[in-house]
Amino acid sequence: MLNADFVIDRADLVATCAGPAPRRGRDQCNLGAIRGGSVAARDGRIVFVGPADALGRQVAVEPDAVRLDARGCTVVPGFVDPHTHLVYAGDRRDELQQRLAGATYAEIAAAGGGIARTVAATRAASEDELVRLARTRLDEMAAWGTTTCEVKSGYGLTLESELAQLHAIRRLDAEHPVDLVPTFLGAHDVPPEYRGRSDDYVALVVHEMIPKVAEARLAEWCDVFCEEGAFTPEQSAAILRAGARAGLKPRIHADELAASGGARVAAEVGARSADHLVFVDEGAAEALAAAGVCAVLLPIAALYLKLGRYAPARMLIDRGVPVALGTDSNPGAGLSSSMPFAITLACFAMGMTLEEALVAATLNAAWSLDRAEAVGSLEAGKLMDAVVLDGDLTSLIRVGRSPVRAVVTKGRLVVSG
Repeated sequence: MLNADFVIDRADLVATCAGPAPRRGRDQCNLGAIRGGSVAARDGRIVFVGPADALGRQVAVEPDAVRLDARGCTVVPGFVDPHTHLVYAGDRRDELQQRLAGATYAEIAAAGGGIARTVAATRAASEDELVRLARTRLDEMAAWGTTTCEVKSGYGLTLESELAQLHAIRRLDAEHPVDLVPTFLGAHDVPPEYRGRSDDYVALVVHEMIPKVAEARLAEWCDVFCEEGAFTPEQSAAILRAGARAGLKPRIHADELAASGGARVAAEVGARSADHLVFVDEGAAEALAAAGVCAVLLPIAALYLKLGRYAPARMLIDRGVPVALGTDSNPGAGLSSSMPFAITLACFAMGMTLEEALVAATLNAAWSLDRAEAVGSLEAGKLMDAVVLDGDLTSLIRVGRSPVRAVVTKGRLVVSG
């Protein structure tokens, strides 16, 4: 008989999202739902998922086990946020008011705002300050049910500052219950001192930054912002290939503000994910599907940037591209760290079903980070990362009130409503 020291008991519904990853096409809506279910774990790993009535026959629950009564609730896997920019200093909330008054992303950047403004503040901040500021943001993410998230550098754009951000990510991962996945984004923008000399900056990233980051083992992924005004498809491909040679797996910001060619770069270099994709076309979507690239869609950013459109999730799913969801939490456009809000926008602005959006926020998101063997679904052997929701599954798309009653990471209760 199995032993358990943690039990979520008698939920109205357990949406396990169990099965092979990633989910594509029609399979993306399969939740592996169990009505009247329980989930049990020992030492942070799931040992049982099934009908509550079978728990007592298969599992010996230890006398001092933590036991959550989930009657009237829905249990889902812990959310996996595959695209965030949590480590930074400074405040750009005033730019939201500028956008509401009609200013575009490009106009704000040309006036000294945007990424460059955060770069200046982040370069001036100490590593301790970066950790302190990001810790508060992680606490907020955990309260919304995120148990694993990717975190990028990219607000330093010098070797010293990029390394400081990555060291901050490492420290936060060691001390915070949310698991962090580090990404090097030295190619987030061309820094002011390299304006008009973007090729020189690309050379710095390729020949100096990437080797140092890889040598220190500070990042798992290498990312680049492929966009007009940032990096061309050719520059982006060169950076990602250099990262891959150094052992940093590729992912890319693609086709966010215009059809930049980023999705095609993702397919060419074998990136695990192409992120944003607001302007992706059908031909590029078919290339992504053929190359096995995950589309990480970020509707919160599209909303706050007032782009007037969202990524074509329905088209991507219909063409066999696995779709994941993230918040793009950042100082300028990702002004919400709530995965339930990302799910809501996916359903009402991008044409996804609630089931597809939940899989996108859990199993597919985990796969996009190479974490699907450990998280993203409720299955025996995986980490006990789970979210207990008040009411039924539709509580996820209720705006204005958090649906989260409890959050569990590695079999430990970290949020309790």
